[in-house]
Amino acid sequence: MSRNAFLLALAVTAAVPAATLAQTAPQAATQSPFTFEEVMVPMRDGAKLQTVIMRPRGMTGPLPILLQRTPYGVPDAPFPTADRFAPLMKDGYVFVFQSMRGRFKSDGVFTLSTAVHLGDTKAVDEATDAYDTVGWLVKNVPANTGKVGMWGVSYPGFAAAVALANPHPALKAVSPQAAWIDYWQSDDLHRNGALRLSYATDWVSSLQLDKTKNSDFAYPSDTYDYFLKAGSAEAIDRTVFKGRVPMFTSLLDHPNHDGFYTAQRWTDALGKTTVPTLNVAGFWDQEDPWGSWQIYAKQKRNDPNHLAQMVAGPWRHGGWQGVADHLGPIPLGTASGTQFQEQIQAPFFAYWLHGKGPRPDFAAKMFQSGSNVWKTYAAWPPTGAKTTALYLHADGSLSFTAPAAGEGCRDYVSDPANPVPFRRRPMSATYASPDWAWWEADDQRFVDHRPDVLGYVSEPLTADLTVTGALAATLQASTSGTDSDFVVKLIDVLPDDTESMTGRSLQPGDYARTLNGYQLPIAMEVRRGRFLASDTAPQPLVPGKVVAWDVPLRDHDHVFKAGHRIMVQVQSSWFPMIDRNPQSFVPNIGRAKPADYVKATQKVCAGSRITLPVMR
Repeated sequence: MSRNAFLLALAVTAAVPAATLAQTAPQAATQSPFTFEEVMVPMRDGAKLQTVIMRPRGMTGPLPILLQRTPYGVPDAPFPTADRFAPLMKDGYVFVFQSMRGRFKSDGVFTLSTAVHLGDTKAVDEATDAYDTVGWLVKNVPANTGKVGMWGVSYPGFAAAVALANPHPALKAVSPQAAWIDYWQSDDLHRNGALRLSYATDWVSSLQLDKTKNSDFAYPSDTYDYFLKAGSAEAIDRTVFKGRVPMFTSLLDHPNHDGFYTAQRWTDALGKTTVPTLNVAGFWDQEDPWGSWQIYAKQKRNDPNHLAQMVAGPWRHGGWQGVADHLGPIPLGTASGTQFQEQIQAPFFAYWLHGKGPRPDFAAKMFQSGSNVWKTYAAWPPTGAKTTALYLHADGSLSFTAPAAGEGCRDYVSDPANPVPFRRRPMSATYASPDWAWWEADDQRFVDHRPDVLGYVSEPLTADLTVTGALAATLQASTSGTDSDFVVKLIDVLPDDTESMTGRSLQPGDYARTLNGYQLPIAMEVRRGRFLASDTAPQPLVPGKVVAWDVPLRDHDHVFKAGHRIMVQVQSSWFPMIDRNPQSFVPNIGRAKPADYVKATQKVCAGSRITLPVMR
């Protein structure tokens, strides 16, 4: 599937490529279970937004509306089949898709801004556009019940979530899936303040170079080589984009966590939770793994009627809207995505928009990886987990035993001219599948030969180890430079006889060569040294001084099975997913000069540990 087709399919949660929609348009009137209407919906400032309305053929009474707002383009014909909508179609909805302001036929300029302006009656933003759209639909779409739900994955997930900042009275249920709240902290554009170089380059330019399409960024055969030769983000902005991608330029103009980012943290506007919300996230989401958890956490702070819920599983970006019977190349033994659609998503909307079935009463549901079963929790994080330290030892071992007195350090040389790749080379373009879709589950043996990657490995586990809740790492580490990055990976090492146990046989073009000894990442994250003390006023590091590097590893629900080993890898580059740290302190890494990049000796010392929430 092409990238444009992928984006459209993701936006409408249907596996129908854009090209296929166009090809089937002449037959759609007779084959599709939907009628099709395109209208321009007016906003409070006079702008009109391109909107597609699809009604079930033969509908005999009023139906609620399911609205999805997207920057990736709306269908240009009714879907020829309803396969992906089957669980929802059993209950019946009017499906509405809208191009966001400044995209495709919609008026205005698309800025990628996530800011909301409560109290400013003259301002327009994504929250006001959602409010105005819901209001228009309930007044103008024939035979609707006056109840509207919003849903979506990725940008459409954010567009659904931001409607909660000032929900229209007719908005009765929302499901933000792989949504985000903060361009600085995590998800699309940064990881703890470290710029996501390749994804920012591809994703932001795809939305701002041309309002009438999703522009593909041209790469040679190896994207690693491309970014290494480019030198810096500033060089790409100057020589390739030439001012045509304003958000990319803004990322360079704002290297620190200043008001540019905090003004766009739309969840600050969330107050009492008044709209039932089904938040959804993937533990292996390679684009937006963080934001939906934060929306849920913010909602729960003022949720007297228990309207906010959280669902997550071993899914890539948007994977829960497919079959989702594999975690990368590893079979799950069940169709977790289909189960989510049929047993969680459809009943959620059926209850709140139709009044059908029992009220969803869980706080959190997780498809737990490792055990590969659904778990239901009365609260998240659940009670009963014991905070447990897993220590990195100087001999390369990993154990729950604290280091002995006098235990030393391990070291390596980090060279910005030869950064550690974040996936296998030659590295395909960002959206190439399956490389991009599942890179967070990729076998980490592709870097285990490198001298600039430290590995720590446990003995085989004698019993299952279940970790449920927030994971974290703390490195006691130093650098010979004045700035540095450390990347921490927590890995589940499968036994050497895994394939015989699973019965899996390799097929031509299989994503993994073998599952025997497969190193499955469970959590991976980067921490940038200049921000250890402050992300608003970065400070140089003291060369050679051992300090604590706290590395959050997000929420997970995973079982390390008996017979598996636990591994931790530590490195200082993750390229070009994260831009290279020059390892000398500069005012702005995005505008670093070639002479700023220097080698540095990195040390990881006694007391370094992974903190696990171990279930009893």
